[in-house]
Parts: sequence; structure tokens; C-alpha cells
Amino acid sequence: MKLRTWLRPGMFVKRWIVLLALGVVTTSLGLAMGLAWIYRNYDFPQRVSGLVQAVTLQFIPHPYRELLMITLGGLMTVVGFWQLSRSLLAPFLDQRADRRGLAEIIHAHRFGPEAPEFRVVAIGGGTGLSTLLRGLKAHNVAITAIVTTGDDGGSSGRLRQDFNIPPPGDIRNCLVALADAEPLMSNLFQYRFPEVGSSLDGHSFGNLFIAAMTQVTGSFERAVAESSRVLAVRGQVMPSTLENITVCAEFSDGRIVRGESAIAQARGRIQRVFLDPERPAAYEPALLAILSADLIVLGPGSLFTSVIPNLLVEGVVQAIRLSSALKVFVCNVTTQRGETDGFRAIDHLEALHRHAGGCLVDCLLVNQNLEPTHRLAPSGVTGVSLDGLDRVKDSVMVILRDVINPEQPWRHDPRKLADALLELARAAKRGELPLGRERTVQPARGDYSTGFPVGIAQRE
Repeated sequence: MKLRTWLRPGMFVKRWIVLLALGVVTTSLGLAMGLAWIYRNYDFPQRVSGLVQAVTLQFIPHPYRELLMITLGGLMTVVGFWQLSRSLLAPFLDQRADRRGLAEIIHAHRFGPEAPEFRVVAIGGGTGLSTLLRGLKAHNVAITAIVTTGDDGGSSGRLRQDFNIPPPGDIRNCLVALADAEPLMSNLFQYRFPEVGSSLDGHSFGNLFIAAMTQVTGSFERAVAESSRVLAVRGQVMPSTLENITVCAEFSDGRIVRGESAIAQARGRIQRVFLDPERPAAYEPALLAILSADLIVLGPGSLFTSVIPNLLVEGVVQAIRLSSALKVFVCNVTTQRGETDGFRAIDHLEALHRHAGGCLVDCLLVNQNLEPTHRLAPSGVTGVSLDGLDRVKDSVMVILRDVINPEQPWRHDPRKLADALLELARAAKRGELPLGRERTVQPARGDYSTGFPVGIAQRE
């Protein structure tokens, strides 16, 4: 693939490589002529004549001597040119943010970006969605992040109350996660003013920027679009609704708690969540993105306050059902205190489907590496248990992967998560992932000790 990219007409690379090669050959011919003249006209002392014959490969007959020298010279030229290019360009390429090779970068500069491999819609909010976006950004996919707007705490809650705008916090986090801007600009958007007794206490600069841009442009969606340009965002970030909504939760003991920030503090087992107003109108570009997607990802993130509230917006569930995309629910790697205490992976899935009014996703992606989560036990957080997943194997395909970040075991690893999701999307595109009524779960590759496959189930 890379060789075809280099050889494509219009790259403005081949001509300079040919000129460089001609220069090397011409210089080499001049040196060879000079050395040949010295060899023929100068009598070397007896003590060094053997060394001269060895260096000039007199012990190898013609034409093998010339073929050997041409092969070695060509190999050294190619390796030297490639490594020199990498060394010169390394300071200008941040490989942590861009995993494309040099050929792909030059190709994109000459001809524009390639068509994306997949159109991915990620639905959720909070740090979980930001983690997913950082992983997807490194791949050739068109990304649309659809974010909940129910946050009512901290800086976002204060700006929401003061200016009557959707809370910008989760949207800001997604913009920064998808940003191609200089790290300084990303750090600026994430900067939070310290508590010093001023009116700016606790505010994030990015939240203030989006709020100010809303006042300047006259609309929240324009503000998000302009902020995306400032950060050179690779993808789109949009709210699921522009209405001023409040997330409410009903607990098993009958209590009703209003407000996203209050739900996690209420303690108790959540029976259901609902919005006030109950069925807010969806943001239409979000519905269009869902309908045209190749892969729809729900989660990771706070189940009841970040993921499910998006499904309660009018039209979102219907659009997901109508979409021909592969639908994947990414289960959290750990439980969340005050929200999903004691939840297993099956409990996460059942809560999602209960609020969606029935089965909504094709696949459930669950972390299988629980070892790093043992360190979190003193805090009351545990790894999400795999028990009971065989109950849903006939309706939802369960995919087990090691997608945890061992350094931060309460979060997914962005690279592992993105790779696992795109592997599923490619398998579905090739027809290797049985979906809907054709689904039969069989062991593919990997361990089957838990009763369901670690790898991708194959079509019968």
C-alpha cells in the first residue's frame, strides 16, 4: 500500500529521488574512474598489495563483483535516504497523535484526505467518550460524537444557569480529545481556574470560551463549530438535543432525585432515569449522522447519567434501530460509586435495553482482563463481573477483549478500545459477523472457559 502511494503520479517525490540517484551514480562513476586510473598507473608496495586486492574484490570474478557492489550500494542508498527523512521530519510529526506514515501524510497533502474507512458515531458523555475518541482519532475514520447535555454541576452547571445554554463541559472534553491543535491550545481549553475567591473559581477556560462564542455567534451549535475550528478538531461534536434538560432518577426505594450531579450522591440502586422535559426534541444533524453511520458505539461512560440520557431524546432510539450500522455497546471496565455499585456486565446491558424499549445493539464489548482492577478494591470500586452473560448470547453477541488501561484501571485504553471496535466493524463489513436473526454464537479463537467466545463468532 505504501509503495503504491509513493509511486502515484503527482506526489512530487519520484523526480527528486531519480535526481538524487543520478547524482550518486555520477559521483560514484567519477570516483571509480579516479580509482581505476590509480590502480593501473601506481605500483603498490608488496606489503599492501594483498589488502588492495581484497578491498577491490579481485577474488570475485566478473560480473558478480559488479552485481554485488550495485546491490550493496542500492540497499545502503535506500535505507540511508529513508532514515534521513525520518530523522529530519521527526520533530515536526507527533506520532502519538497521528499514526499515519510519511507516505500517507504527503499523499493527504497533495491530494487531500482519503475517504474514511468507516463513518463512526459515538454516543455518550463524560471521560469515557473522550477516551474512545482519542483512540478513534488515530485511524482513518469519520467521527461524530453525540454528547448528552444533562450536566448540571460545576462550571458547566453554573454557565447553564447563568446563560441558559446547554452545559459545555462534555462537549469541551470531546473537542479536546479530537483536537489536532498544538498541545498548548488543548491545555488552555482544559485549564481550570483555582479556588481563590473570585467569580472565576472552578471555571474551565474552554467552558467560558464556548459560552462567550455562543453569545458572539448567537447559537450554541455555531459556537461548537467555531470552537472546533480553533482546535482543528478531526471529526464532529454535537449535542443530542439543544433543549434545557434535567436528568432525573427513580431509585428502588421510590425516591426521585433530580439533577445529574445529585444522582451519584444519592446512593442507592437506580431503577430508571428519565428527562424533564420527558421527550426533548433531538438535534437533527445528530439523527442524520446516526442514520448514515457504519458503526454506532454506545459508551463507555456513566451508564445512567451519560449514556442512557441520549436514548431518551425523541427520535434517537428510532434512528439507531433504522440505521444499517453495526451497533456496539461498550461496557465500563469498573463499577461506578453511587450509580452502578455491584453491577455486572449483564446488568449494564439490561439497563440499556430497558430504557431503549427492547434490544438495541448487536454486540456487547466487555473487558476480560480484571487483574488491574483488584487494586481499586479499597475504594469500593470493582471490575465489572462477567457472570450471567450466557443469558444474552442468543440476542446479543458478547465480545471479550483486554481493553483496560493497566495504569488507570478504572478506564479503557484508547488504542486497545479503538482497535477492538474497528476489528468488529471490518468483520461485519466482510460478512464474517453474523447479526440479527442469523446470529449463532460459536467459539472462534481464544478461551471458551467462560461459556462464550473471546474472539469473533463465525457464521455457520
